Amino acid sequence: MRLNNIRFAGSLITVIAIMFAVVAPSSAQTNMAGSWTLEVSSDQGITTPELTLVQEGMKLTGHYSSDTLGENDITGEVDGNNVTISFDADLQGQSAPVSYKGTVDAEGVWSGTLDIAGGLLTGTFTAKKK
Repeated sequence: MRLNNIRFAGSLITVIAIMFAVVAPSSAQTNMAGSWTLEVSSDQGITTPELTLVQEGMKLTGHYSSDTLGENDITGEVDGNNVTISFDADLQGQSAPVSYKGTVDAEGVWSGTLDIAGGLLTGTFTAKKK
């Protein structure tokens, strides 16, 4: 009986160790704070907006600047290596929602998709910290 309890405890410790090994990497939070340069590609061509982010836990705030979409304050969220930011841009007097969604790879490069005005204009982007 005692030998069975020892085997059970050993197996339980092994299972718990494996669970922590699997969960630990996915719970690491990506650090997005700082200045970023983006390269955005769409049907309208290639642009290079600038982005400055402040991060508090999962929450992002900051400022977006581009010749195409102007100066905009942003909000966003970091969940592991998944990052989303959004803002409302002024397009010829009309407010248009803009969102960037992507992932950050092991080298710290953030890439993904851009959506303006619910699919009116879409594209892809790659961003690197300055």
